[in-house]
Amino acid sequence: MNLKDLYIEFFVSKGHKQIPSAPVVPENDPSVLFNTAGMQPLIPYLMGQPHPYGTRLCDYQKCIRTNDLDEVGDTFHHTFFEMLGNWSLGDYFKKEAITWSFEFLTEVLNIPVERLAVTVFAGNSDIPKDEEAINIWKSLGIKEDRICPTSDDNFWIAGETGPCGPDSEMFYWRSNDPIPEKFDSEDNRWVEIWNDVFMQYKKDENGITELPSKNVDTGMGVERVTAILEGVNDNYLSSIWSDVIELISNISKLPYEGNEKSMRIIADHIRTAVFISADSSGIKPSNTDQGYILRRLIRRAIRHAKKLNIDINSDWDQQIAILILNKYKKYYKELEDNYNVVLNVLKEEKLKFNRTLEKGLREFEKVSNKDIDGETAFHLFDTYGFPIELTEELASELGLKIDIEGYKEKFREHQEKSRSASVGKFKGGLAGNSEIETKYHTATHLLNAALKITVDKDCHQRGSNITVDRMRFDFNCDHKLTDEEKQATEELVNKWIQEGLDVRVDEMTKEEAIKSGAECMFIEKYPDIVTVYSIGDVSKELCGGPHVKNTSELGHFKIKKEEASSAGVRRIKAILE
Repeated sequence: MNLKDLYIEFFVSKGHKQIPSAPVVPENDPSVLFNTAGMQPLIPYLMGQPHPYGTRLCDYQKCIRTNDLDEVGDTFHHTFFEMLGNWSLGDYFKKEAITWSFEFLTEVLNIPVERLAVTVFAGNSDIPKDEEAINIWKSLGIKEDRICPTSDDNFWIAGETGPCGPDSEMFYWRSNDPIPEKFDSEDNRWVEIWNDVFMQYKKDENGITELPSKNVDTGMGVERVTAILEGVNDNYLSSIWSDVIELISNISKLPYEGNEKSMRIIADHIRTAVFISADSSGIKPSNTDQGYILRRLIRRAIRHAKKLNIDINSDWDQQIAILILNKYKKYYKELEDNYNVVLNVLKEEKLKFNRTLEKGLREFEKVSNKDIDGETAFHLFDTYGFPIELTEELASELGLKIDIEGYKEKFREHQEKSRSASVGKFKGGLAGNSEIETKYHTATHLLNAALKITVDKDCHQRGSNITVDRMRFDFNCDHKLTDEEKQATEELVNKWIQEGLDVRVDEMTKEEAIKSGAECMFIEKYPDIVTVYSIGDVSKELCGGPHVKNTSELGHFKIKKEEASSAGVRRIKAILE
């Protein structure tokens, strides 16, 4: 049985309800471009909001991390991965969480206890050593030498303030070497496979205090654990990847051995591109935000296909995408719903990149009358997507030299700028539930309702992004809004604000909500019992919150900009004054 199925079956047997995987593009969380962890979509519930499914939850969550995109190509880095998680929202705590983790590892996955070790929180000046966790692990048969207290790696907090607490990480001896009696966290043959986080404190400007309601959050990576269970030291040799790698090998007519890096990058990047382009938010390749990541992944896969001498004008990318779509659609319905969308995104972006490469070749010809300095080499890469390897290859044919060190320096500068921009843009932490963000969240509902009246009754939200400074709202529309449409929309939202409409919240079944006329952006991600927010009689939507109590709290709504987001999708940026 698949690891995901085993995990869900086990925790359902322990009284948990399976919740649907959230989309890869987070709703109303400006801190990240993508959901990066299984717990991220559950932040409002970990903060105290009741979950419609109850207090014991489990799932498998689609996650995307791009902070180490350049590391992909080794044996274990992935941009897209699946995370298994189980949660207690004020229900069970350390004893059950640790005991069930141990039971799943040793009795369901049949991992010998002698191959396991754990870390626990060693304590600091504010919080004592986690003796409770140590005693539970000992009672289960983990020897004292295999329990390692640390202070740096065993305390979890989302951002700078909020719920926090000690955690306990589980490690597996991933080697055929004799297993040492004592656990050494510096020995990389010990591989972390699971983490249990015990949210028993809250940190704010006054310090750290005990939470009245304690939560448990756990996480286990599907790719890593599958490789461990199958006894391979290269994730791409596990059953998750072996069929994809075999297909790339067949297409390129080359063996995996000796071509590992390019094949891993193609496999990883096409899989991630499939999940981004299948997401209900309608992301398309572009030069900003999620669209930029999607474009970069597809183009990097094409460049590595070229390195393997694959005819990039063939349907090689479609073949790989179809294999991935068919493999995962059982678990993620959006892959079936957007099957053709995914294939079209790959096809269109490949055509655009081929044209870009042609422009790059023409640009190269202009500068190829002399040795190429680092700035020119980087300009070819940055502006035309021209890989340095291709510049080197062409220069070599002409007997030209390239300042590779100069190129690397420019590349490092570019990375540093990008990193700084990301830190500035997404430094809000995971729990963006401040007063102003709550107001903006409510304003998106009013804007959604207004556009149906002032522009087109078939206007629907396609995505939103909220920060403390502004709201951004994407909606389907086939034309640029006229000045009259923008003014009418602004006026209608402000009219509803001035009317002081009450915001009501109700819980009901998903079917009842839809029947009542409630709108929602991603119906498949909602559980059977949902929360519905109604604003007077002008708006009714399925939503996770948070919201103000009355529209009079919002202030004055002003549209600052209206622009294209992607094909058939427009974007409004607005503020509350």
